[in-house]
Amino acid sequence: MSTIRIKQTRSAINRPANQKATIKALGFRKLNQEIEKEATPQVLGMINKVKHLIEIIEK
Repeated sequence: MSTIRIKQTRSAINRPANQKATIKALGFRKLNQEIEKEATPQVLGMINKVKHLIEIIEK
């Protein structure tokens, strides 16, 4: 599987509880934090759910 780098660019404050939980489940703890994940269908679905709060970083 390929890996994907994502960065949280917007805050989860004043967002629905399911979006906050998705951000936490992806592993974000701080704003502007970058993480690297395997590009599985489950992770891609979570990224799609909060795509307005994160950005994909190209390698």
